[in-house]
Amino acid sequence: MDDIHFKIVEIEKSDDINFILGQTHFIKSVEDLYETMKNIVPNGKFGIAFCEASGACKIRSEGNDSILKSLAEKNAMNIGAGHTFMIFMRDCYPINVLNGIKSVPEVCYIFCATANPTKVIVAESKQGAERGRGIVGVIDGFVPKGIENNEEITWRKNFLRDIGYKL
Repeated sequence: MDDIHFKIVEIEKSDDINFILGQTHFIKSVEDLYETMKNIVPNGKFGIAFCEASGACKIRSEGNDSILKSLAEKNAMNIGAGHTFMIFMRDCYPINVLNGIKSVPEVCYIFCATANPTKVIVAESKQGAERGRGIVGVIDGFVPKGIENNEEITWRKNFLRDIGYKL
């Protein structure tokens, strides 16, 4: 019988870095994700890592920023779940690229797209010499502290206009 063990992996990053965590299914994903990011936000900085789930089982990576690429590699290694990918980004946001990322043919699922502190719930199976890992879910950010009041609604609406996302 297969034993399953759960662990929580905290995403290591600074507060100003956004990332996308998802699942894909093919080795060419890392190049397709790179091309998608570059086509959508040509001046954005990013690093991508992909956990290969068969064959050599390597972490494949690309990017146009060496720091973000190393960060993606480190976090992918910590999670170690097959066919998952991570994109760390600066000078762009998930809202700018998420639909493009979801349209990459190999992309199966997006677990989260955030700048919040994030923990990934990982399940690991162990059976003989073979073992594998999969992402069960994520803990994105914090528990709500209540329902917004009128002053907070006004703040939200002003904030979205101040940063240019609403007229």
